[in-house]
Amino acid sequence: MDGFNLLKEKINKGFIVEKIEDMNEEYLNTLKQTLRIVGDTELLSVPPLLTVYKQAPTLNSKITALAIMQDEIGHAHIAYRLLKELGEDIDELLYNRPAHQWKNPYAFDFELSNWIELGVFNAFFDRAGYTLLGDAFEHTSYGPWKRALIKVDKEELFHLRNGETIMRSAMENPETRKQVEQAVEWMFLMALEFFGVADELKSRSTQLEYKLKGRTNDELRQKWLSTGVPFCESIGVKVPAYYDETTNQYVLTVPFPCKFDVENKKWLTDQPDTWDNMIERFKRRGPRNREFVERIQSGAQQMAELRKEVG
Repeated sequence: MDGFNLLKEKINKGFIVEKIEDMNEEYLNTLKQTLRIVGDTELLSVPPLLTVYKQAPTLNSKITALAIMQDEIGHAHIAYRLLKELGEDIDELLYNRPAHQWKNPYAFDFELSNWIELGVFNAFFDRAGYTLLGDAFEHTSYGPWKRALIKVDKEELFHLRNGETIMRSAMENPETRKQVEQAVEWMFLMALEFFGVADELKSRSTQLEYKLKGRTNDELRQKWLSTGVPFCESIGVKVPAYYDETTNQYVLTVPFPCKFDVENKKWLTDQPDTWDNMIERFKRRGPRNREFVERIQSGAQQMAELRKEVG
């Protein structure tokens, strides 16, 4: 039995990977790729939130938003610290990587329009994070990450509950109710994109084979829908999905994927699209991608210049 299959067999029998010496090359590369996506996602969730931070209606709301952003930076730190332990140059990764090479969700390349969108952001996108990282916490074979996710799991739940609170309150006022509905129109399908391409398009998944995650993309999407759709229905928000009792699955009432009008931040639900085109859209990145990455990188660059002047 070769080294790849031997490690897979050990993991399937319950072996927990603790150090780099336990890994084969395929496991190491898959783990690094996974952690890079997680770190980039957590860190680049902060710039969009900052675009409406000053619109917080109360001091308590502002403090809560700050706490959430602090959590996200902390979650990113966990992923990057683990990457450093795996031999990655984190300074190079964070401060010298071109913006288009970051692996954050496409949804994070857009500024938010108002405070209510921050609420939907938390309720939808942090729900996606909670779904993905909760699955990793439950199933991952990498011990250091599993232990770190105990903290992350609880904080992501706090974030999505904050979003639900904002949405529920906003539905009581006609003006803010409209803002909720408008935000849901573009954010609902964006949240479903977090989970990647449809299962039938994946010939294999080393993440599943090495138990870095436990559920497939479509299974994770269904898990998100199983809590996201009932919540929206409970507060009177219409979404393009319903529960089909005959299949015990949530079914979308619009094409997925479908074409997206980037300029107007609007789904063209009468125009079905392909997964290949969706991936190409991701690769082109969204309108604020470069600006948001530069915001992350600029502080380190300024400090480097100061050190040169002092030195």
